[in-house]
Parts: sequence; structure tokens; C-alpha cells
Amino acid sequence: MQEIEKFIRGFNRFQQQYLSESARFDNLRRGQQPGTLIIGCCDSRVDPALLTGSDPGDLFVVRNIANLVPPCTPDAPPGVTSAIEFAVCSLEVARIIVLGHAGCGGIRALMAPRRLAEETDFVGRWMRIAEPVRQRVLNELHHKTADAQNKACELASILHSLDNLLTYPWIRRRVDAGKLVLHGWYFDIGSGALLAYSSRKQEFLPLVCALDAESAAAA
Repeated sequence: MQEIEKFIRGFNRFQQQYLSESARFDNLRRGQQPGTLIIGCCDSRVDPALLTGSDPGDLFVVRNIANLVPPCTPDAPPGVTSAIEFAVCSLEVARIIVLGHAGCGGIRALMAPRRLAEETDFVGRWMRIAEPVRQRVLNELHHKTADAQNKACELASILHSLDNLLTYPWIRRRVDAGKLVLHGWYFDIGSGALLAYSSRKQEFLPLVCALDAESAAAA
């Protein structure tokens, strides 16, 4: 019950803010017009709105295990694809960010497929979306440690999801028309850094650098 009471107190604070900022929330009552779709992981440590300092109405958020996007196929999971379609075709968002993160449990499970198959019913099937990434990482980094392979897979799976987004005709059309931009971001929980994929340099580069202990204390 303590957790529930905490949630209720939190909602009470939100309610007071809601009443004190009536003009802003009047706009939200009329509908939503987010400019950004974020496809993020379900991990409780990686809340897109919290990480970006966004307000209600700023983001349309889709979260799933390992921030994956299935390719456009007749049997693509409708729970994810319908949300993406709504954001792109109905809300007409201007950008999509695939937000991955360090220490992703879904990716760690993907890299240990035997255990995944033995211990789960649905997670294993979902993670098959990223199976080509796993195979590529193992082939190219077979000499690396498990931690290095996991991180490589976390980063590569973001790019895999970006590629899969472009298999949807209604996304491809808007991208080609300059009406939609795709971004790949990676949050390093350990250092606090935020990386973004540079298609020009073909690598992830710091968008926001890690915060050192001295700077964190000063803040």
C-alpha cells in the first residue's frame, strides 16, 4: 500500500499543477499535437519524458522490450505498428527517435538465446526481431567479451530499428518528402551521456557528454 499511497500523493501534486496552469492544460484538453515520436525501452530507468524534460503533450511514446521496431510484414505485431502508424499518419509527427540504452535486459537476453528460450514464452519471440543483429555482432566481435558484445548489440539494434522503420511505405514517403526525420539515440546509464547516431560519420557520437562527479556535485 505504501507504493499506492506514493502514487496518489504524486497525482495530487500533478493535480495542483494542472489547476495552476489552466491555460496550458486547456490546450491539452482540446487534443494532442506532439511533434516527436519516441520509441523507447520498457526499462523503468529510461523514461523518455523524464530524460528529455518534456511536458505533457510534447511526446508520443511507444515503449517495448529493447525499443525494437518490427519490419513491415503482414504479421507485424499490431500493438507497436498501430501506434507508430497513428503517430506518423494521424498526428503527423516531424521526427522519430529510437532511444536505446546501456544495460538493456532484452538485448542481454537476446545474446543468450538458449536461456531466453527456456525461461520465456513471449520475450523470446519478440526479440527474434533483432536476431540478424545478434548474428552480425557474434560474427564480427567473436573475440570480444560478453559485455562488449552486448553494448555493440544495443547500438546496432537501434540502427536495425531505424532500417525497419523505412520498410513502412507511409514512413518512407514522409522521409523522402522531407517531412519526417529519423534519429537513433543511446543513453549510457552508467556515465549519464547521451549519444546520437551520425549517418555522415557512421558512428554514435556524444550529443550530451557524460557528467563527471565534480560537475554533478556543483549542479
